[in-house]
Amino acid sequence: MSELRPEPDGDGRPWRPATTTVGRVPRILITGMSGVGKSTLLGELARRGHLTVDTDYGSWHEPDGTWDEAAMSELLARHGDLVVSGGVENQGRFYDRFEHVVLLSTPLEVLLDRVQRRTNNPYGKTTEERAEIEHYFHTVEPLLRRGATTELDGRLPVSNLADVVERMLASPDPG
Repeated sequence: MSELRPEPDGDGRPWRPATTTVGRVPRILITGMSGVGKSTLLGELARRGHLTVDTDYGSWHEPDGTWDEAAMSELLARHGDLVVSGGVENQGRFYDRFEHVVLLSTPLEVLLDRVQRRTNNPYGKTTEERAEIEHYFHTVEPLLRRGATTELDGRLPVSNLADVVERMLASPDPG
């Protein structure tokens, strides 16, 4: 077992739990719209002992909201056994470094309900932010779908979603 500790920036959440699975497993990117359940799924995978990085937390972003490409490149070069979540404009530049790109999706009404009710992230509470989510749902999600190797229904119980991702972790061959 190897151990990673949170970096001393932000709220200390860029690295989740301190254990990894033994042996070579594929890198997986979990992507999707705000409110779809990426962080919840990563939390469940972390609870099960998988190395996860939620790029919504910590210092993974440049001021313009894109991934810090040097930091992401270093992360992916150091770890072949990891699940990353994110939804940023430049993530497509990294798709070839993931064996699986998983799009979590739900109907728009579910997204809007979730962002209104969640307490761990303030985004999506204002009228303007909700309009932005709707706009991205119609313009960005289709692009994410084109780049994904797998699409999962984010309305499924998180334990079921984690089971599917764990099967992917056991099989480096997408498909």
